[in-house]
Amino acid sequence: WDETHFGKMGSYYINRTFFFDVHPPLGKMLIGLAGYLSGYDGTFPFQKPGDRYEQHNYIGMRGVRLCRLVSSWLAFLCLSIRMLELSKSLPAALLTAFILIFDTGCITLSQYILLDPILMFFLMGAVLSMVKCNSCADRPFSASWWFWLSLTGVSLAGAMGVKFVGLFVVLLVGLNTIYDLWDLLGNLSLSLVMFGKHLLARVLCLIVLPLALYTAMFAVHFAVLNRSGPGDGFFSSAFQSQLIGNNLHNVSIPE
Repeated sequence: WDETHFGKMGSYYINRTFFFDVHPPLGKMLIGLAGYLSGYDGTFPFQKPGDRYEQHNYIGMRGVRLCRLVSSWLAFLCLSIRMLELSKSLPAALLTAFILIFDTGCITLSQYILLDPILMFFLMGAVLSMVKCNSCADRPFSASWWFWLSLTGVSLAGAMGVKFVGLFVVLLVGLNTIYDLWDLLGNLSLSLVMFGKHLLARVLCLIVLPLALYTAMFAVHFAVLNRSGPGDGFFSSAFQSQLIGNNLHNVSIPE
């Protein structure tokens, strides 16, 4: 059923048809983009689970271009997190990666048009970036430190932009940041000015940057979906007047 739902959302983006859904737009936009780049024209109705795709080019959305592509990176991210930063044990890292590779749930999820592989990619990317940034603690404000801190913020925006369950990794990174700042505050050799720089860097990369990217996702969402669709009724008349094909299109709406 979920593939039917998210496949239809991808078709809406290709057809630029406005809709309303409970999830943030990033994952569905990426599904639609994968379908568009692979030649899917957005005409399959996605009415009920099990319908045959027939001549419709669904491969880009389902496997090769998106879900299976990001799923193939999960084992690598898992290996990097375990081996490079946490356990620093190659056998433990390999075991963790192999467990993930042969996990029936992950194999099944990566075969269909779903948000979960995309969400897992951003979640693990955020964790990897966080632990890599922690490993650069002895080189604050270096190029690598800024890179991993910024990439953590980008991954947080990606996780939140796919599903709201991404809030859990935001909580994880937030607790790690609080612990890190508390440790810096207790360092008597560190001046308050330098502590303020550390605080400002984290505010910029872990709050301002993710919020800006998250807002930009919705800006793209509303810019692309400019045609009337099944989600019109959830919004105001003034908004509906901006949608091509709506009965109120270009009608002057009093304030």
